[in-house]
Amino acid sequence: MTFSLPLNPSALSALPKSSGVYIFKGAGTLPLYIGKSVDIRSRVMAHIRAEDEREMMSQTLQVEYIQTAGEIGALLLESHLIKHLNPIFNVRLRRLRKLCTLQIDTQADGLMPVVVSGKDLGLGQVDGLYGLFSSTHSAQSKLREISDQHRLCMGLLGLEKISKRGCFGLQVKTCLGACVGLEPREQHDQRLMSALADLKVHAWPFSGAIDLVEQSDSWTQRHRIQDWRYLSTSCSKSGALKVSVQQSFDLDTYKILVKPIMLGTAHIELVGA
Repeated sequence: MTFSLPLNPSALSALPKSSGVYIFKGAGTLPLYIGKSVDIRSRVMAHIRAEDEREMMSQTLQVEYIQTAGEIGALLLESHLIKHLNPIFNVRLRRLRKLCTLQIDTQADGLMPVVVSGKDLGLGQVDGLYGLFSSTHSAQSKLREISDQHRLCMGLLGLEKISKRGCFGLQVKTCLGACVGLEPREQHDQRLMSALADLKVHAWPFSGAIDLVEQSDSWTQRHRIQDWRYLSTSCSKSGALKVSVQQSFDLDTYKILVKPIMLGTAHIELVGA
């Protein structure tokens, strides 16, 4: 349920000190800004006091808020609303329509990371993918960073050509020589996979949909999730929150959900179990 208050000191004292989403509105039809917090009142007051947000606050006439039973619900709702309402002052959580990832190509002489489009890969449903990037350039930049940190061969990573003398990194002693046989290729590839481990895109660990359950006292919200897609929220206070079903993998939703689900810190119930 959405509540609306004028932006004045007496009204703002009625803002809840609990989790949820807040929306700044002005004279136009589009919202100015959408945010989330575990303490709505404190966060709104912080915006008002912020020197670098004076322009936005000078245009704000009212603040709307939607309480949630927990922080994950607030994060999911914030991301959903920003993508569908396009607030003027939000620069984060806008929809990324194209994503790239790294897939390991097993060749006769070793492993090669390849930048591939995520469109047809079933992102979040298949194993063997590493990193989520907005462009081929950003994916290659990450590979260069990994190469520098772990003394990998940029030639063997597909980032430059290898001459008879080896790659350029070998000449400046940033490559250990796998490109010319000075280091076993298997050893090089082990370092590569170790470096990529933190970038692993986790496949959905359940056979179907789940409910991620959050509770605040007697209030319960159940967030329906499948294949890392946010489908809906049912609420013991206000019924169902209608969410446009995510037809494709969404980077922000994945980032919100992957740690609590994979680390087992969220309360999960299998749908139909």
